[in-house]
Amino acid sequence: MRIALQEAALAAEEGEVPVGAVVVHAGRIIGRGHNRTEALQDPTAHAEILALSAAASYLHNWRLKGATIYVTVEPCLMCTGALVLARVKCIVFGAHDPKFGACGSVYDIPWDNRLNHKLEVRPGVLAAESTGLLQTFFQAQRRKP
Repeated sequence: MRIALQEAALAAEEGEVPVGAVVVHAGRIIGRGHNRTEALQDPTAHAEILALSAAASYLHNWRLKGATIYVTVEPCLMCTGALVLARVKCIVFGAHDPKFGACGSVYDIPWDNRLNHKLEVRPGVLAAESTGLLQTFFQAQRRKP
């Protein structure tokens, strides 16, 4: 999770919402990413999507069975859907997202019985650090003319 926080800090430095993600498989990091929606002008360029893509490239397989993703903020509906499709084993996240979170805050996608894959979810890991990055970023945004 600390490496995901480093990725989130990179996003903030680039003027992006500070969210970072790291995919771990068999004890090693195989994908990482941070928000790049502004830089790429791409609404799908979320940290989780970029980390998943890197992990799939690393494994030469879109199925990421046995992988865990560490993300600083609760994944949104799009990202959680991608995690289900990728067959990720576990999502570990920091801060809850009461507006867009799809792992318990707004939606409960990992536990939806209609889907063919279930994910383990571990919320609240280094939540204070993740929340702090977000608060600092948005306070600075509000101060801009």
